[in-house]
Amino acid sequence: MSLDHGFDPILFDLDGTVIDTVNLIRESHRHAVRTVLGREFSDERLVANVGRPLLEQMEAFSPPHADELYRVYREWNHAHTAELIAPYEGITPLLEQLTAAGRTLGLVTSKTRDAVDLAFASLPIGRYFGVVISAEDSTRHKPDPEPVRAALAGLGRTAEGGCYVGDSPFDIQAGQGAGVVTIAVTWGFFGRADLDAVRPDIVCETAAALGQVLLGTR
Repeated sequence: MSLDHGFDPILFDLDGTVIDTVNLIRESHRHAVRTVLGREFSDERLVANVGRPLLEQMEAFSPPHADELYRVYREWNHAHTAELIAPYEGITPLLEQLTAAGRTLGLVTSKTRDAVDLAFASLPIGRYFGVVISAEDSTRHKPDPEPVRAALAGLGRTAEGGCYVGDSPFDIQAGQGAGVVTIAVTWGFFGRADLDAVRPDIVCETAAALGQVLLGTR
């Protein structure tokens, strides 16, 4: 499918793209770092590696304490998911619109499967995705393209006509490596400068603008 007619298949990142977990993840990191390391990090440092698998994020804080940071993070995160998770305005209607238009949707996330299931229990949007690739479903992880390729394979599709929508540089790099069009959104964890630095094909500031791009109506 050409850009003039939008995209199909359409792959999405989860955190910071489809669901608002910015506060949940930032505060989970803060709790883990404070509890295990007895330190206070800036918000920017806390979320600098969001988009990578969780253990890699913990290793960036302290390699010797990564396993304990991981455990404490997950315990606090799972206990507070229902309280702190939130929808992004316009995203669920967009998923509904894309599905009604016959577009094939997939999800590519670095979350573990149990964390994805917990998120979907609070925000029941899992039904829109024909495939969900979580951390357990690939050997290599974003920014490596393997998870994006796994999603395409799971949908029985190739990169042709496809796109990957995400809020982090790691999403954009993974999509580039997989050969799909990359669409960065600015309402998640990373600002415009961070996203522009990795040269996404398209940048969208709102869900409405994203819908126009995905459906080819802009």
